[in-house]
Amino acid sequence: MEKQVDEIDRVIKNAIQVMQDSKYQIYEILDSARDEAVALQYQMHELMEETARICDKVDELERKFRLARLRLTEVSRDFMKYAEEDSKQAYERATQLQVELLIYREKESYLKTRRDDLQKRLKNVETSIERAETIGSQMNVALEYLSGDLSQLTRILESAKNRQLLGLKIILAQEEERKRIAREIHDGPAQSLANVVLRTEIVERMLSKQEFEMVQHEIVDLKSQVRMGLEEIRKTIFNLRPMALDDLGLVPTLRKFVHDFEEKSKIRTSFEVKGKENRLKSAMEAAVYRLVQEAFSNAAKHADPSYVSCKITYDQDEIRLMIEDNGRGFNLNSLELKGKEQTSFGLIGMRERVELLEGQMEIHSTENEGTQIIILIPTNVDKREE
Repeated sequence: MEKQVDEIDRVIKNAIQVMQDSKYQIYEILDSARDEAVALQYQMHELMEETARICDKVDELERKFRLARLRLTEVSRDFMKYAEEDSKQAYERATQLQVELLIYREKESYLKTRRDDLQKRLKNVETSIERAETIGSQMNVALEYLSGDLSQLTRILESAKNRQLLGLKIILAQEEERKRIAREIHDGPAQSLANVVLRTEIVERMLSKQEFEMVQHEIVDLKSQVRMGLEEIRKTIFNLRPMALDDLGLVPTLRKFVHDFEEKSKIRTSFEVKGKENRLKSAMEAAVYRLVQEAFSNAAKHADPSYVSCKITYDQDEIRLMIEDNGRGFNLNSLELKGKEQTSFGLIGMRERVELLEGQMEIHSTENEGTQIIILIPTNVDKREE
């Protein structure tokens, strides 16, 4: 066995060295992609300013060209009143403005094409950055896992192999959660703030043209967008760690979550509590909250239900959760196969989390007849250990 441990130790060290070298290469690619993204964003900013200037110029030339055409029509119609020189000047003025307008329209079209191209390039670079960050975070997790204390390797190999894999999945799940939160901030508040900046520039242009009535309407829309952005930020903060969980406890926080879920998804919900509510440890309350959150999210994403319910029962030594939906259901025999694609999320991930709490989880589902999830979590673990 000692020889096997030494051999495994050597293999692991070689793997760590290869992964460290690869990690530095990934970081170099990531830094290069980030630099390119910054450069593209700077180009995009300059291009947007130039486009705005050209658009203003096109508007100005169109107005002048309309006036010149009216002047030419007037001179041509009343040729007895105007001299030949006036007619010539009106024609030359209209022709000059027409040519200039065509040139600036061509510039406007070119700038819009270039803007679209820059947006595509920037999107591709951001996708590359996201992929590199994901690979880098996964490699960091693996390196941290492999670089741990190997002195107890024999015991780990013999008695805790499944728990090792479960621990790695939990760490990976944390990394994925961080990635999800970053994406929510990027797609939500960050986009809203960028749009606010753009709308503010539009208001400034309107003010310079003294279009006060349009400015008033634009400011009303702008105020609405700021409120929506603030609401998205509050929701993101709540999803990170519901403050009500520490202040009010599990039941009020779950009741609010179920209510918000119904408003957002338009799926009818119900929430029921049985037994006397007892405050649990903060970590356990957070774990139970996440289980309900995951179950509701899975139902909304995959089951297409019109109704989802949650019933929580407090017993003396355990807490019982029952989450039901009337969605499309699924074949329980295919759950293990789907588990490989779901990694640590979905029902497989929920079962693993329940096992960490030394609890039990049952799933009852039939195709086109909905799903029922029953979770039993002991609340007297400390007493049993004593």
